[in-house]
Amino acid sequence: MLTDSIIPTHLTAKLAPAAVNLTTSDLVALGQDFYQWLGDNFHHYEITELVHARAEFVDQVLQKVWCQHHLDEHQISLLAVGGYGRGELHPHSDVDILILTKDNISDTVGEHIAAFITELWDIRLDIGHSVRSIKECVKQAKADVTIATNLLESRLICGNVMLEEQLRPHLNKASFWPSKAFFIAKRDEQKKRHQQYKGAAYTLEPNLKANPGGLRDIQTISWVAKRHFLADSIQQLVAHDYLSENELQELIECQDYLWRMRFCLHMVAGRSENRLLFDYQGDVAKMMGFGADGKPAVERMMKRFFRIINSVNELNEMLLQHFEQGFLGKHEHIDAVPIDHNFDKIGQLIRLHNSSGFSRHSMFLRLFLTIADNPDIKGIHSATIRKLRNTRRRLIGGLNDYAECRRLFMQIMRHPNGLGRAFNLMHRHEILASYLPEWQNIVGQMQFDLFHAYSVDEHSYRLIKNLYRFSLPEHNHEFPLCSAIVQNIRKPELLYIAGIYHDIAKGRGGDHSKLGAIDALEFGRTHQLSETDSRLISWLVKYHLLMSVTAQRKDISDPDVIHKFADVVRDENRLDYLYCLTVADMRATNESLWNSWKANLLQELYFATKAAFRRGLEKPVEVRTNIRENKVKALEKLSVQNIDEEAVKSLWKQFKPDYFIRYTPSQIAWHARHIVSHDKQKPLVMVSKKAYRGGTEVFVYTKFKSNIFASTVSILSSKKLSIHDAKIMTSKNGYTLNTFTVLDAKGQPINDLYYLDNIEQALVKQLSTGQSISHPQKPLPSKLKQFKVPTKVSFIKHRNPNVNYIEVVAKDRPGLLADIGQIFQQCEMSVHMAKISTYGERVEDIFIVSNKNGEALSLEEQSHLETLLCNIAQ
Repeated sequence: MLTDSIIPTHLTAKLAPAAVNLTTSDLVALGQDFYQWLGDNFHHYEITELVHARAEFVDQVLQKVWCQHHLDEHQISLLAVGGYGRGELHPHSDVDILILTKDNISDTVGEHIAAFITELWDIRLDIGHSVRSIKECVKQAKADVTIATNLLESRLICGNVMLEEQLRPHLNKASFWPSKAFFIAKRDEQKKRHQQYKGAAYTLEPNLKANPGGLRDIQTISWVAKRHFLADSIQQLVAHDYLSENELQELIECQDYLWRMRFCLHMVAGRSENRLLFDYQGDVAKMMGFGADGKPAVERMMKRFFRIINSVNELNEMLLQHFEQGFLGKHEHIDAVPIDHNFDKIGQLIRLHNSSGFSRHSMFLRLFLTIADNPDIKGIHSATIRKLRNTRRRLIGGLNDYAECRRLFMQIMRHPNGLGRAFNLMHRHEILASYLPEWQNIVGQMQFDLFHAYSVDEHSYRLIKNLYRFSLPEHNHEFPLCSAIVQNIRKPELLYIAGIYHDIAKGRGGDHSKLGAIDALEFGRTHQLSETDSRLISWLVKYHLLMSVTAQRKDISDPDVIHKFADVVRDENRLDYLYCLTVADMRATNESLWNSWKANLLQELYFATKAAFRRGLEKPVEVRTNIRENKVKALEKLSVQNIDEEAVKSLWKQFKPDYFIRYTPSQIAWHARHIVSHDKQKPLVMVSKKAYRGGTEVFVYTKFKSNIFASTVSILSSKKLSIHDAKIMTSKNGYTLNTFTVLDAKGQPINDLYYLDNIEQALVKQLSTGQSISHPQKPLPSKLKQFKVPTKVSFIKHRNPNVNYIEVVAKDRPGLLADIGQIFQQCEMSVHMAKISTYGERVEDIFIVSNKNGEALSLEEQSHLETLLCNIAQ
């Protein structure tokens, strides 16, 4: 047995050697009773006791089945390896075993082993097994560090004791994975694993085992040291001066929390699951005692989790580096190079040699300013990390309480390299949180949705790094406009500070933009920035969502929209700052949701606003002049193609003025060229071969029917296309001129010519029949099921008295837009414009509609529409 047993005897009595043999169904029932006992006793025992109890129970089950298959009569051994070898098994963890043999086994023994393994699967144990001789074990372990690691943690369960005793000396030999080779292999293994997560510990659906800062990182710390010192437990490493007593306790506390989460996750999922998916988070939080209030309980649990993995990350870095330096002698032959009277360099690491250490608060900031001054520095020496950690924990209040710290912080913000490695290390070692109490509040702050990929502090950190990337000429090709702006603005530090504060008030309740703007203004004043600069930072924080909302949810081809946006921004300087902040923010929210459509919308809004400033806000665009210019430019393009100018002008007489405002000359010419030669009795469908605004345009010209919008949306949805924009208008002679901007399943314009033709043909066929489309209801993806988004339909006043501006907020699901189109058709409504925005699990769609008489909806019609939309959106 691994520990003093806490398992009730009624669960183990039948497993005693002298007890009668058990059938497979007996063992399954016994296992189910044990799992029930585990879950019932989560709050009654320490997690270590429960994890060891499961390993003990499995030991007894394996011993029983081993004997029932007469394997105790042969000269072979059964060993637990890996986590099971350590005596650590969570409710549904894999049970890794090694059947150790002396030489090749007979066919009879092989048959007994096969039957043994089969029964283990039949009784619902997830078995990972191998059958090897001592010679094979040593040979394969020398070739594979994972096998070696599993063997080093092996433990005899039953069978021939002598075999296990013969194996052990081979594993303890210095030639069997020497410390240095083992360390390098485990370090490289960890680096590779971290790269799979793009170095991000703060993903919102983390893997408790493999995530940076997760359980595997704790094990790596232990493995390399235990191999070097041949220690049986991590507690023994304190005596070897590998870690301090406080660090040991911190590791144990971190492991305890992660173990409790993993235990609950297994119980909730009902299987071996290490990914803390949104589906499980509410139930895991409830089981762990964070409450049954859903989202708030999850936020409390995850905030604690993110702080835990940050501690593990820091300990992992420090202790592995300490091991390499102190016990493998990496820096034995490297002389310390003085930097100044406070710091020196050892290789590419900075070390504090000032005897007073971090007792002076300004030394924290001076460390990172020195790193900025020395680009060849890649990290902080383990001895300095240890001093930094110990002093940081004794801080009372924020470092920004001290004038010298404020001066040094602004030096870092203004330093050409300050937001590079120096800022990375400030964030990693929690000095940003120690400097700004407001930042401390967002560390590990959960964002419980599918739109945000990271916690609030990780998102903000990534935003700031995006801004800094714009300042580096080697990245000019990525975002040329942003790079040109940031590399030419006089005070890029104002942009960085706005990035720090843009989401700093999240989690407080209220409008985080307004609350953050107040904090940002106070920051500027306490850091002796000019009132102008302080107010600019505050303004950027307050309006940091304005540009993305305007670009994605409003018709930026409408001069009035541009004028209103420009009226808030007021000048080109603010526009430059806001544009860069917006791009950096959207990119840092969720890289997978950024696409060329969003990039082009923002850039078009930027240039349209800049043009408005240069024209003068008191001189809005003269509509007639704009229409005339677009027609002239379109005719110039058509004249090159020998299109009959009179036929085009005759066609244009049927188009309303709004058409020539909302389309560019190139689009107008493209439409006209095909319409004048087309048989008006048939639908005309054109899909652009080249991307426009980063998307693919689908243009439909056909005789007006009430179901055209619904039919088109249904066909496009069936082709797995996401619709982002729709311009819907009708000519004077009753033809529709509809344009839908779509992206493929990967968020890209369509490049496959066959796919483009297929879309055209499907739409022509559907619009020719004129029949309504019925599409089967697709099941809701599992990742959406746990999110609750109340459906809300809002009717907003529009400048045109004959239309309604409708906003529909609802939970996303397959076919939702097509269903909304069917509702509009059912109510005989005309759709004039649609803006489709999806934010993770939430859709925020905008429609401009009128009733069948071309008028705004009556109150009765509004009420009926709202009821129908709410019903289909549930």
